[in-house]
Amino acid sequence: MANQTAQVFSRQPDRIWLEELKLSQFRNYVSARVELDGRHVVLTGQNGAGKTNLLEAVSFLSPGRGMRRAAYSQVANTKSSDDGSWAVHTQLHGAIGEVSIGTGISITPQGLDSQRRVRVNSANAKSSDELLDHARVLWLTPAMDGLFTGGKSDRRRFLDRMVLAIDPEHGRRVNAFEKAMRSRNKLLETASNDDAWLGGIEQQMAEYGVAIAFARAELVNLLKALIDGEAETSFPKANLALAGDLEDLMRAGSASDLEDSFRSELARARMRDRAAGRTLIGPHRTDLLVRHSAKDMEAALCSTGEQKGLLTGLVLAHAKLVGEVSGMAPILLLDEIAAHFDGARREALFDLIDTLGCQAWMTGTDDHLFEALANRAQYFHVSDGTVTVHEPETGGAE
Repeated sequence: MANQTAQVFSRQPDRIWLEELKLSQFRNYVSARVELDGRHVVLTGQNGAGKTNLLEAVSFLSPGRGMRRAAYSQVANTKSSDDGSWAVHTQLHGAIGEVSIGTGISITPQGLDSQRRVRVNSANAKSSDELLDHARVLWLTPAMDGLFTGGKSDRRRFLDRMVLAIDPEHGRRVNAFEKAMRSRNKLLETASNDDAWLGGIEQQMAEYGVAIAFARAELVNLLKALIDGEAETSFPKANLALAGDLEDLMRAGSASDLEDSFRSELARARMRDRAAGRTLIGPHRTDLLVRHSAKDMEAALCSTGEQKGLLTGLVLAHAKLVGEVSGMAPILLLDEIAAHFDGARREALFDLIDTLGCQAWMTGTDDHLFEALANRAQYFHVSDGTVTVHEPETGGAE
């Protein structure tokens, strides 16, 4: 990822939106079809009706296991999909026109395919990474509320998804590093003293690890520049930093020497890592540090409400960055986003979403949570695996 800090913030991203969403044997849906007109999407209904399942289906328009990180075998409707297959199909209005995208798990002559397959305009994609050519999908869910107080592996995963949204190669680098690290760990476990073999693996780890570290650092720098340049809103600004042994090496030496330094550290640490049963230095140990900027306080020490505001502001800032770097306004999935904010903050949230130029999908139990959106959104009622067009009792939609 090239250094773009000074250039990206003047681009107007293309608007990307779903025109249609169709599900087959997905979670609690035997089948469903939702037609859309480009406005925001509001899904209301009781808990357990299937609102979040619709957001999860949209999240499969990005690489990986979706916003719930579920095993693909767990996604099929267990009451109606006897073979475990499921499918999501969308008609997407993108930067290069309309595109048809389908994904899911299907039955082959050998049985259920364990890999999620992607088809774009009826042609098989080489991998799910091709989805990034057509859309960027971001999400904020209640499960993320503990991001600042939980383990650093959750923050690292959150960080890597942020990087992936502006750098499509990042996922491949992370996977390649982890594969090489597993090979090194296995060799150390067998007490192998093959310096040439270990040295070759550590060289791969150094190359991929340094690329990962620089991509993360570039993302944090871009995001900090954007946040610092924004006006104050109802959501507190976050101050971001990265912490880890590899980041310490980056600060201590020149970029050209970093691969050599990391490789040397790996070689020196073989006995320690063999005793520990794992590799103790590398990008897999990095942590994302977040502080409440105005209070200069660690996010983990802030109140629950402040943490929710910080996280929401951070996700919205990242969504803006994604649009400006990729040229595509992201599709934004906001699960139960309005329940924890008062009326003024909900109105401010909806206005900020509008400025992103994106299609946002939002869920909630009550119509009144979204009355400030008025006719800027389409409204649907979800009940027991069915989706119907809905005109809120508040009169918000026309």
